[in-house]
Amino acid sequence: MRDSVRRPWIVGVSGASGTPYAASVLRALLAAGEDVDLVVSRASRLTLLDETGHPFRDAHWREDLRRWLARGADGTPDAYDVKIPEHTDGTADSDGSAGTGGTVRYWPAGDLAAGPSSGSYPARGMVVVPASTACVAGIALGLSKDLLQRTASVTLKERRPLVVAVRETPLNGRTLRHLVALDEAGAVVLPASPAFYAGATHIQDLVDFVAGRVLDAMGVPHSLYRRWKGELGAAQGQS
Repeated sequence: MRDSVRRPWIVGVSGASGTPYAASVLRALLAAGEDVDLVVSRASRLTLLDETGHPFRDAHWREDLRRWLARGADGTPDAYDVKIPEHTDGTADSDGSAGTGGTVRYWPAGDLAAGPSSGSYPARGMVVVPASTACVAGIALGLSKDLLQRTASVTLKERRPLVVAVRETPLNGRTLRHLVALDEAGAVVLPASPAFYAGATHIQDLVDFVAGRVLDAMGVPHSLYRRWKGELGAAQGQS
């Protein structure tokens, strides 16, 4: 039974390379019927433009989000049939219920008065994917310089799940200390590090493995990758 109040997962996208990871997570959350609040940082807009060739604009966020999520990790346009639900204002339906789920609300990164900036705003938790080292530092130090960092700080103080999918290599000592601080604060530090035991044959498989591990940490069911079952060579036996 769904909650009577809409409680979204907040997805923050920072400026690190790895926008296909965020796209895979978002597609899977919507497919699972989960409500999503989306925050796209200013730096991530540059990364999206570089990695996809398309902008992400506040005034046209629905159109830009659909095009982004439809794109495959190999650059194939319209590789996925993606529909962004009509119910996007973040309010409950007329009967007071939260609806059927799988809705999206977008918050500009500069809006520090947005709903997720407050601990009283209902949310299941947050994932930052991909997370840049600058974003990691901002969260670890509590800088709250934009809505993404502020929402992550709120998530920690409210003791809600926070998954930080850091995407950088190599890591210097200062960043490692920031990651330890996040772990000690209760966050799940999840490096965007794909594994190969699932029998990947395409770049999308590697992206989906990382996205699947993110969803595992969030407790959201999915079928993005083949799970390890203790059988050596099973991946080679796949058709």
